[in-house]
Amino acid sequence: MEQTLHNDRTASRFAERKLTWKSIKDSIPATAYENPTLPGLLYFFRDVIVFAGILVLLYFAERWYFIIPLWFLAALSISSLFIIGHDAAHGALFPSKRLSWWIGQMAMLPSLHAYHQWCYGHNRVHHGHTVKLGADFVWHPVSPDEFRQMNLIQRMLHRLYWSPFGAGPYYLIQIWLRGMVLYTAPQKGALRDKLFVTFFALGVSAGLFALGGFGQGSFDSMAGLWLWTKMFLVPFILWNYVIGFAVYVHHINDQIPWKDRKDWSPAYGQLFGTVNYHIPAAFNFFFHNIFIHMPHHVQVRIPFYNLKHALEGIKSVYGDYVIERKSLFRDYFRATMKCKLFDPEKGHWLSYREGRQAALGAPVASS
Repeated sequence: MEQTLHNDRTASRFAERKLTWKSIKDSIPATAYENPTLPGLLYFFRDVIVFAGILVLLYFAERWYFIIPLWFLAALSISSLFIIGHDAAHGALFPSKRLSWWIGQMAMLPSLHAYHQWCYGHNRVHHGHTVKLGADFVWHPVSPDEFRQMNLIQRMLHRLYWSPFGAGPYYLIQIWLRGMVLYTAPQKGALRDKLFVTFFALGVSAGLFALGGFGQGSFDSMAGLWLWTKMFLVPFILWNYVIGFAVYVHHINDQIPWKDRKDWSPAYGQLFGTVNYHIPAAFNFFFHNIFIHMPHHVQVRIPFYNLKHALEGIKSVYGDYVIERKSLFRDYFRATMKCKLFDPEKGHWLSYREGRQAALGAPVASS
């Protein structure tokens, strides 16, 4: 109840001040937008070298106690490159659109994301309708009535996706498979980029299978399959867990009520729809400040290395509205326990038990 009252008071102050998206963007220092070409290139090449080094170590690793840590490092390294591509796709990393396409395309290859396909779903839909019910497709909540109308398989998948173990399967199936593979965006270049990524995946897979299979002289298909699994499949699957986790904690929290179209505004979505997390430097080496997420939503053209600078500018004017946390993993597990369903009328997140009570018309105490 205390958190609900806090959200209501904050929303009331927000309405009283009549904040606009423009007024929030105006609080960001002009220096936060500076994006000379050299820093972006240096970060890109740094991440390529780190990723290549991890793959070389993974190729030669034979003991499980070396392979498993290297799998996680490979997933984190794919995340580093993906964020480079993510910023390039927003036009934040380089002044040149052509350079943005080339670097973005190459940086997104390890995560098997097509550049323009990604731009359509992420830039237009997610950023254009952040935490808007019926519009933002990323981790979109369902109401108790909608959950009750699901069939058994749909309910089982929902319970998996919204559990502590669901970030990877959710992103792999709902975002990558459905959004990157099965769907083709109505945007120029989307199909071309999808074909480019497809040929890359097939070429790398065939190369690893052949390299592993012929490694002992005569061809061994199981050795080829193992090398492909070790260096391609497992890092990609683990990367889906990393990105699914990151996207979830950015936008799912009991402090973030989603809004329907009549109550939502761009200012609300970009300022209230995200959480800023301060993470250890060792992890931030791979994540490029992306957990300082609210400034990125307020203005996507800020390069990741200036996000902290932009946050300080926003806080100097709108500090009361900024959500900052250090308890990343604790918040994730807390949210996956509490945020299962969403009551659109009351603006409350509900557990499954509370959702059953709401569906039956019983009073529910807000968490």
